[in-house]
Amino acid sequence: MPVLDKENLLEVERYDSFVKGSPYSIVTQDLSWTKVKNHWKNEQVYVERKGEIVAAMSLLIRPVGKYSLIYAPRGPVCDIKDIDLVMELLDCVNIIAKQYKAFAFRFDPEVERTKELEESFIKKGFIVRNDNFSKEDLIQPRFNMILDIKEKTEEALLKEFSPKTRYNLRVAAKNGISVRYSTSKEDLKLFYDLFTITCKRDGFLGRSFDYFIKIMDAFDDNKLRIYLAEYKGQVLSGAIAINYGRKMWYLYGASSNEKRNFMPNYAMQMEMIRWGLEEKCEIYDFGGVYAISKENGLYKFKEGFCRRKGVTEFIGEIERVYNKPIHWMFSHLVPYLIRMKKRIKQ
Repeated sequence: MPVLDKENLLEVERYDSFVKGSPYSIVTQDLSWTKVKNHWKNEQVYVERKGEIVAAMSLLIRPVGKYSLIYAPRGPVCDIKDIDLVMELLDCVNIIAKQYKAFAFRFDPEVERTKELEESFIKKGFIVRNDNFSKEDLIQPRFNMILDIKEKTEEALLKEFSPKTRYNLRVAAKNGISVRYSTSKEDLKLFYDLFTITCKRDGFLGRSFDYFIKIMDAFDDNKLRIYLAEYKGQVLSGAIAINYGRKMWYLYGASSNEKRNFMPNYAMQMEMIRWGLEEKCEIYDFGGVYAISKENGLYKFKEGFCRRKGVTEFIGEIERVYNKPIHWMFSHLVPYLIRMKKRIKQ
């Protein structure tokens, strides 16, 4: 069966084992992520070869009136360049699309953009959403800042950082910034207080506290940590990091308006990078950026750590349309409403 029977515990265990053990594993494709996104329905599809799972994909299903949008966050779990295998997996999605009256299906693999890969999907009848789409049109950012930490030492990484980043790390140390990590809900609340300050300062829409509770509940203590940077007991910045597969993922960050010149964010990032080194991770993912300009503070901060590689451009969203009229309404109306909501909030 190409669709996972979630009532069959042995099949669920086999599926989960494949996803966790795959070299293409990613946290948003783990079954635990469906607990975080439990306001969406979910299904899973897979392909077998000789009785063994060789490709899998977890699908989030968002109701839109009588219809639905299917989305596979950062899926699939397989070699995206193996087009025949990917197409076999994507054909399984048609079963789910029919069941949920989907008007479209989207997935956005973490694979670097190439003309050849893009054309492969276009020839198969898919829409590739990248250059001609704004950040409001896309579910995830296309540009990420990724630090290669595979088999590297802290000393080697420091040499790769920009001179200004190394200087700011020394400033944090000179000012006595200390960093600790936790898995307690009390410290999650401290993080969330900073998060609300950050959202207000930077004009983000933000998340509810319950959303962060769901993230904590979905992952074991050895997979998720809350990091807090402090000065004499005063919490100045915080972050949530997830260790999954080959990646250490900087999921969310926040900071106070106080003592920003003490550079607590730099000290905190370094501690999370050290966790990645301890866990033998291959990459440290700083997350997305929307503006590739030194005038943008977020980009400038992340680029200082990722100076050697620079920005990584992913292929974007790959989309199959099932119902063109409904798809048109969703694609034009929803981004407009998002933009209006942001303007009202600002």
